[in-house]
Amino acid sequence: MLRLSLALLCSTGLLAALAQEPKKEKPKAAPRVAVSDPALLKDDADFAIQGEYGGQMPDGKELGSVQVVAEGGGRFRAKAFDGGLPGLDPKAAESPLTITGTRKGDAVEFKAGDKLVGTLQGDAMRSGDRGQFVARKVARKSPTEGAKPPAGADVLFGAAGDEKNWVRGKLVTLSDGEFLAAGCKSAKAYTDFTAHAEFRLPWMPNSRGQGRGNSGFYPQDRYEIQVLDSFGLKGENNECGGVYTLAKPRVNMCFPPMSWQTYDLDFTAAKFDAAGKKTANARLTLKHNGVLVHDDIELKNATGGGQPEGPTPGPIQLQDHGDPVVYRNIWALAK
Repeated sequence: MLRLSLALLCSTGLLAALAQEPKKEKPKAAPRVAVSDPALLKDDADFAIQGEYGGQMPDGKELGSVQVVAEGGGRFRAKAFDGGLPGLDPKAAESPLTITGTRKGDAVEFKAGDKLVGTLQGDAMRSGDRGQFVARKVARKSPTEGAKPPAGADVLFGAAGDEKNWVRGKLVTLSDGEFLAAGCKSAKAYTDFTAHAEFRLPWMPNSRGQGRGNSGFYPQDRYEIQVLDSFGLKGENNECGGVYTLAKPRVNMCFPPMSWQTYDLDFTAAKFDAAGKKTANARLTLKHNGVLVHDDIELKNATGGGQPEGPTPGPIQLQDHGDPVVYRNIWALAK
């Protein structure tokens, strides 16, 4: 039967026609956009739209919220929640719908499949299928932003000039201040310590995954706490707040790009006996934007991009992954 079918195809010349059909060209990748200076985004319509929106359901009792992620060229993806935004409402339930939006003039229409489910215009997103629900844009700020160093802490970066506290420390001057660029290690090494760091992820709407605002905060230059634009993603171990390959955060607390974000951590180094054998794993407690995302977890091994485990102290590394991530207000206190 198969031979007969092939014979018929050959006799009609269909195979020859198919063979001569030109191959479809792959769509060209969108150009890389990587903006770290807020002054360059004041007229960017997509940047003005992306962000977090929250409001009351029509019954006036329940909350609803939406995270709107820019994907370049007037295209958006929205993650809807029945409840408040992540970190604000422990009962928030993520919608199973995949909602995509397209900008038309000064408005964005969001659809699930072919169904219109919402329209965003100005600072408000209005539902198309749930009565008069209106979600207003909100700009969250970490409660630990601007945290002052406690007595005895090492101020690793507080102002211009502190880049000298870092090996390969480089100052970046932007329209809103002077910051520390990713791609350096603290001159001082640490064993057990607490620390605070603030970082800002660049605007990279055309990039995806590990290519979107990638850096990393490494205690002892051994264990990577991922720094990445993971706004609106699942919250995996290779996303913001995750310990790379080892542990995903309890909740994805990543704010929209170009927002200042905070890490507050308590780190206990791995223990080794006199023969150099490890007797206890390193441990980590981490708050991302003021919300506990890791509670005294064990770090069973070092992660990629850092140094092997060992009994010696180690510096803090701020990984450079080719994206213009900047840091400020970094301090550490040895325990």
